Amino acid sequence: MKRTKVKIQIQPAGTLIDDHTIMLSDALVKKWKIPTQSSLQLRFGSAKHEVKVVPLPQAGALRIHDSIAAKWGLAQGIPLCLHYKSSTRTIHIGPLISVMVSRVHAGAPERPFGNVTAFCREMDDACRLYGAAVFFVTPDEVSGSGDTVKGWHYAGRWIKRTFPLPHIIYNRLTSRRYENRANVQHFIRHAKSQQQTILFNEKYLNKTEVFDALRKESGLPIYLPDSHLLHNRQLLKMMCTKYSTVFLKPITGSLGKGIIRIKRQTDGSYMCHFTNLNGSRKQTFGNLQQLSNYLSPKIKKQRYQIQQGLTLISVSKRPVDFRALVQLNETGQWSVTSIVARTAGNNHFVSNLARGGSLSTVREALARSNSSATGGGALKLRRAALAIAKGIETQVPGHFAELGIDLAMDTQGKVWLLEVNSKPSKDDNTPLPGARTIRPSIKKVVQYSRFAAKF
Repeated sequence: MKRTKVKIQIQPAGTLIDDHTIMLSDALVKKWKIPTQSSLQLRFGSAKHEVKVVPLPQAGALRIHDSIAAKWGLAQGIPLCLHYKSSTRTIHIGPLISVMVSRVHAGAPERPFGNVTAFCREMDDACRLYGAAVFFVTPDEVSGSGDTVKGWHYAGRWIKRTFPLPHIIYNRLTSRRYENRANVQHFIRHAKSQQQTILFNEKYLNKTEVFDALRKESGLPIYLPDSHLLHNRQLLKMMCTKYSTVFLKPITGSLGKGIIRIKRQTDGSYMCHFTNLNGSRKQTFGNLQQLSNYLSPKIKKQRYQIQQGLTLISVSKRPVDFRALVQLNETGQWSVTSIVARTAGNNHFVSNLARGGSLSTVREALARSNSSATGGGALKLRRAALAIAKGIETQVPGHFAELGIDLAMDTQGKVWLLEVNSKPSKDDNTPLPGARTIRPSIKKVVQYSRFAAKF
């Protein structure tokens, strides 16, 4: 498809054009073979309006009446992609992207979205760069009916306006509680049915679902540590007998919350480390039965994935893992945007930045590690990340356009999958110093949105 960008010009009321006339650069009228002085349809998201086209000498401009701009949430000077479908006599402008965020802080006009406000500004900048429009919506502002939605956009300051149903919904809700609210699900279903809106990233993943799905995909079991949904004491005892170290991970957890590490000691006792805000709390149990008795109430209250412990490479005796950000690109193909090494903080056995971990480049971490078997490690990590993303797409229901894939390397140089996150934290993936203002990860979201919406 040909792609054209136009700059929106808003014509005030009382001027020569009325609300059923648009003016489009003469060169674009000729390029797209758009008929003039006859009725066509102009579309932006779910909004549509009957118009006639008048050629305009000015290059790269689309001039519309301010009443239409006000109804559609269009701002003066924004660039949008445009294409014309002769079969339906329709001019499409867009894409229109809605980003679902958890909340708005009404009393903080400079940071209305809290710690994701900078991300929202970057999304706006990226949309202006690539010719798209974006607004931000919270669970409190959506419903399952109507052709419009109220949201926030940036025009020198944050403004609340009404927009049509979008081409794309980018789900950045930060909890399952928000995601599963009835009005949010109704809004998503309504947008999909009324506007064929494309939704990503569709849902949170749980650890059991991911590991069970990836076992079915040829070539991926080599990356999977022995891992099971912990449903009874017998499985706990079997795994603790089979491996000297095991991890219990809440299947719906994030940021390292609630992880339990169990290490078998040489005298047959078991030492448990429980993550908490200050590091980890440890407790020793004389035998497997005592351990099982203590953990049994926890297992009944919280669903855990029990996973084989690995002997990971470390830097200064602190374990290292790797976060790969894998995204669909401008042609709809999976590509690795970035991989960073994360080294656990002091008194922690998980590497999340929220728990004191630190970032470095993959090359630096491998060079400083305690293993000489890390040769070619960067390439191994990239291959594993791409293969796992493709496996998720094939085996897990849902539309995911970006995945945070946590990988590890053991002291023998073998790559392992730790977990997959369908809502990778923008803080966790902050690039190392020297990056440009708009992160590559955010550019890719907009580029893929343009591809998915057929712009």
